[in-house]
Amino acid sequence: MLKRALAGVSALALLGGAASAADLATKYPVKAVAPVVPVFSWTGFYIGGNIGWGWADSSLNVSPVFGAAPTSIGVGSANGFIGGLQAGYNYQFANNVVLGLEADIDWTSMGSNTVVISNTGGAGEASLDYVGTIRARLGYAFDRVLPYITAGAAYANTNYGTIYGVSTSQTNWGWTIGAGVEYAFTNNWTAKIEYLYVDLQGNSYTIPATLGSVNADTNLNLLKLGVNYKF
Repeated sequence: MLKRALAGVSALALLGGAASAADLATKYPVKAVAPVVPVFSWTGFYIGGNIGWGWADSSLNVSPVFGAAPTSIGVGSANGFIGGLQAGYNYQFANNVVLGLEADIDWTSMGSNTVVISNTGGAGEASLDYVGTIRARLGYAFDRVLPYITAGAAYANTNYGTIYGVSTSQTNWGWTIGAGVEYAFTNNWTAKIEYLYVDLQGNSYTIPATLGSVNADTNLNLLKLGVNYKF
């Protein structure tokens, strides 16, 4: 009899506990925890390629001897395809600010028609074989969208032909400034559109036949589409 009584009491206790648990579950339902979606970060190294279109405007500033007035000769404008490679590093901080450094080099098909430079003793064709930049980038990230501004140094191989027997094919340095927007369509792949203005300060070429000099000046406008792989 005692064993039966104890068994009955245990059964009642179990039933009471189950009922209490059911009441608690009804009063205080357990909410499902939503999975945490990781926030995209722009920090990291990247490499990529780009294609685009460029416009160039060149002039030669001639400084004759014996105090004669300098002469500016417009070599002309040119345009053509550009394409090349880029690599860089981004660092994202303060939640949304992105600071980066990028270097690129592009080969070009830009060149103008042959221009006769009669008062400097020669004829030449302005051409641009390649152009490159080393730039800082500063942007503000809206998750996977990164608008940015950029500025830094620029260099290019320019050729204005032969003047009085002096070749003007040299690498000129200058500066560049521009802006762009980049979008990360996966965690590793991004695409961008970018505009750059390039001002090449130009080299001075001494003309032995006249003891004068010629200073070359070239301005470029570059519009590029690029794809990057972020490590």
